[in-house]
Amino acid sequence: MKYFLAIIGGGPAGYTAAEKASKAGKDVVLFEQNALGGTCLNVGCIPTKSLLYGAKQYYNATHAQKYGVTAEGVAFDFGAMQKRKTIVVRKLVAGIKQRLNNEHCTVVNGAAKVCPVSPQGEECCYSVEANGECYEAENLMICTGSTNFVPPIPGIKDNPNVWDSTDALAATELPKSVIIVGGGVIGLEFATLYHELGVEVTVIEAMPTILPNLDQEVVTVLLEKYKKAGIKILTSTKVESLDGGKVTANGEVYEAERVLVSVGRRANLQGLEELKEIELERGAVKVDEFCKTNLPNVYACGDVTGKVMLAHVASRQAEVAVGRMLKEIPLQRIVYHAIPSVVYTNPEIASVGLTEKQTEEMSLPVEVRKLPMTFSGRFMAENEGETGLCKVIIDRRSQTVVGVHCIGNPCSEFIAAASFAVRNGYTLPEMKQVVFPHPTVSEILHEIL
Repeated sequence: MKYFLAIIGGGPAGYTAAEKASKAGKDVVLFEQNALGGTCLNVGCIPTKSLLYGAKQYYNATHAQKYGVTAEGVAFDFGAMQKRKTIVVRKLVAGIKQRLNNEHCTVVNGAAKVCPVSPQGEECCYSVEANGECYEAENLMICTGSTNFVPPIPGIKDNPNVWDSTDALAATELPKSVIIVGGGVIGLEFATLYHELGVEVTVIEAMPTILPNLDQEVVTVLLEKYKKAGIKILTSTKVESLDGGKVTANGEVYEAERVLVSVGRRANLQGLEELKEIELERGAVKVDEFCKTNLPNVYACGDVTGKVMLAHVASRQAEVAVGRMLKEIPLQRIVYHAIPSVVYTNPEIASVGLTEKQTEEMSLPVEVRKLPMTFSGRFMAENEGETGLCKVIIDRRSQTVVGVHCIGNPCSEFIAAASFAVRNGYTLPEMKQVVFPHPTVSEILHEIL
């Protein structure tokens, strides 16, 4: 049997592509060597958010006096948190299996590799091997994701005190202290989790700031709160070596029970060795606006493209790629500058569009409007002692919204509204016509305008 599409990788990109193509009546084969859902569902987005929510419940209970509530004997059971996390993941994996359960979709559990390409006239037929069997397809989609990057630091290899994010999520007991190497999104989310559960946390970041790709005024709000809370954050600090739980950085020695290394991820190209002519860019598969590679009928979506390593980006890339294969009219493209991102710290950070620094680099004349989140009555009612910040960046020439950056709970739940504005180029007059329900924290967007 020759399939319309063969997909290597069952993460957000892979299962989204399989669902869309099979629903269109096309025969699809999807290969996944581990569990459906990929990194995000199994060892990333979902398990971390499950644990973070448990930690937040404990943190809120121990700080309930701010709201006139007294709670005694509050405790947490980390083992129970882990069990709940596992249940959540299993239910969601089962949900994905159900979505792919149709006559046009075949799911193969096993490591897959591309076989040598065999030309057939003017067309190409791709063959993928898994579990000793070969599967042929007209189109090939690479959704192999990414892996944790292990920096070449002396003492890191085979160090029993060192964890990556997968190790940390699998741990059944909390360490008493942890040093987190890397002040990016993953590192700061783990810092939040551990701090709220009473672990002594030190974050070491080589860059001059944590979360360097985000709006730095927003990041400063988080940085000040975390330092005040007792999280030790060292910036412009390069790790030189490790010895067990001892970390030498900038000539100083820091020690903790565990060292969590979280310095980014790299595209996973395993199984693609036979695609010798495929074009790479900075170690990732290079794709065009439709997620097509330089090879005929070969597409790539998700982290393996190295563009924006977020699950919702992977899903959208898959929708666009399959749409092109199906020759849908009009053909859709991905607007990368309008993709929202969230950091699930406490408070949350949410953003979309350009930062002030980016507009300066582009020499784009902008107006920046900002307010504390306390201008929202709902925020005031539910976030005692917090100030927060929301800023909107406006192109002076066109009067369109080009960026929105917020810190404060629950900004993750209304950043999509800002994404609409950036994606569609809403002007200030158009934004002002949008009615926000009262009382909601989202009203801050209207207050600013």
